[in-house]
Amino acid sequence: MRARRCEVAQAAVRAGGYAPEVSWTAARRAYWGVMAVFFASGLTMAVLASRLWVVRDLLDATPARMGVLLLFTSLGSMCTMPFIGALVARRGTTALIRVTVAVGLTGLLLATWCITRGWQWPTAAGLFVLGAGIGSCDVAMNLAGTDVERALGRAVMPQFHAGFSLGTVAAALVGALLSHLGLPLVTHIGLTVGATAGLVAWGTLGLLPHGHPSHAPAGRVPLSGRLSALAAWRESRTLLIGLVVLGAGLAEGSANDWLVLGIGQDFPVSESTGILGLACFLAAMTTMRALGTRLIDARGRPFTQVVCATSALVGLTVYVVAPVVPLALLGALVWGFGAAMGFPMGMSAAADDPARAAVRTSVVSTIGYAAFLAGPPLLGLLASHVGYRHALLVVLVPVALGLVLAPVLRPVPVAHH
Repeated sequence: MRARRCEVAQAAVRAGGYAPEVSWTAARRAYWGVMAVFFASGLTMAVLASRLWVVRDLLDATPARMGVLLLFTSLGSMCTMPFIGALVARRGTTALIRVTVAVGLTGLLLATWCITRGWQWPTAAGLFVLGAGIGSCDVAMNLAGTDVERALGRAVMPQFHAGFSLGTVAAALVGALLSHLGLPLVTHIGLTVGATAGLVAWGTLGLLPHGHPSHAPAGRVPLSGRLSALAAWRESRTLLIGLVVLGAGLAEGSANDWLVLGIGQDFPVSESTGILGLACFLAAMTTMRALGTRLIDARGRPFTQVVCATSALVGLTVYVVAPVVPLALLGALVWGFGAAMGFPMGMSAAADDPARAAVRTSVVSTIGYAAFLAGPPLLGLLASHVGYRHALLVVLVPVALGLVLAPVLRPVPVAHH
């Protein structure tokens, strides 16, 4: 039955002149390959976030300076992501994922080496390279995920993002354990780099081919493809989807950056307790992403976005005003449920038309990562005056905007090319 559904979905896509025939076995192998890449990306993205306490101490950085340093990760992503859609059309997802992950891991190692020596601005350079690699990989792996989604004939993108979240949960839990054991940061990062490299090497062995619908030869992008990349920035639906993803990105990214330090600043607890607060947020987000496909299938993307954005608003508010640690952890849990689905649903909505998936996903990802560009310095500066937790109230505004824009996630008819 599943194999038949796969065949029917592929027939519909081929009618638009896009995808080659893919067997059920190959589609499932690609599914787990993409899942491994998402997990590895989450593991790498959250490893420094899980140890921000010790990073801050080693660098002797103020909240404002920490915000500026975190800015460089997002700045690296923003400088490379607009070009990844065109590169995927030329070289495919497999090559781009491998190269961008290698770049990201190099940046992570460089940043760690500088952190242990207390060098703030050289650390920024390493974080820039880390962001360039991981942000670019984000575009490529989301496109690989949409290829699998079409091949299987059902919504699985939130499950891939659940894999990413599971990677961040693993990073948080391992970070809490290694912090408790007193393991040096360098050893922690080295183990993470090895695990990420192995997962990506295995995961990219069976990815589905991704190419431009015109089937242009490798290394060539037709003029129409280059023009469509520019035109995507003028499409109102694509830009509005980007704003939804922007709000979701801020809801998620602000937790990764500041949740641990917020608990540590306002309550007399250890670093490991702060990390467990982040683990609560990430566990809730992972659970929602793993199970949220049923809600999408039953009620659609707009309804799911309304539920999630409302949950994020409530949970974040409770976290900010909570007078005791247990209530703050409960708020983080509800906040995590709400931050879960906006990003993956935005990626799927941008890729509704297979022929324009690469350029639209690149645009939406770039807008979404602006959250990580603007968030750290803004929240860091505010935290210097009002504290980490109260600074997070600013995030309520873009999350509320994502709630208002929920209807834009409704699927649109696919044009034939």
